[in-house]
Amino acid sequence: MVEATPKHKYSIEEYLEMEANSLEKLEYHEGEVFAMAGGTLNHSLLSNNVSRCLGNAIIGKGKSCRTYNSDAKVAVSDEKYVYADTFVVCGKTETFPEMPHAVKNPILIVEVLSDSTALYDRQGKFQAYQTITSFREYILVSQNEILVEVFFKPENAIFWQYRSYTKIEDIIELKSVDVEISLNDIYLDWEKTV
Repeated sequence: MVEATPKHKYSIEEYLEMEANSLEKLEYHEGEVFAMAGGTLNHSLLSNNVSRCLGNAIIGKGKSCRTYNSDAKVAVSDEKYVYADTFVVCGKTETFPEMPHAVKNPILIVEVLSDSTALYDRQGKFQAYQTITSFREYILVSQNEILVEVFFKPENAIFWQYRSYTKIEDIIELKSVDVEISLNDIYLDWEKTV
């Protein structure tokens, strides 16, 4: 019988050094390091559109919230750091001392779904995000069709509420930050691919 070779567990310091010397974005999961796949033009466009829409809507409300793009990490815990396409923090931005560029208190997180990561974004990543105390709203944006799915968990609630939007004229109500954005703005200049 052949024994499996144990995987090397990387320290935070090793992970940071690897990422500093890498051309790719790397996620850290309890000692394991994973390279993030490059995105499509539609993925990039939709990520930017969502980030812009959220940022503009939040500024328009005079809220003390900030929108971050995928250059910043989300700290799921002090052992798990991932990249989201866009996320929002309200109040003071909090980080772990060993990872000052990873935010541990997002209230709203957005993922633009890729064919290769859609299942992970829907299941594993969503479950991980749910361990973040401040996290209240999750938005999934399809790049293959006009479809935005919103999961919202009211404070002190047990269950997540689900809403989906499929019409370009739909307006999405984001309860965690009390703003609205339109599918028309999210899908501005988007081209459907087959």
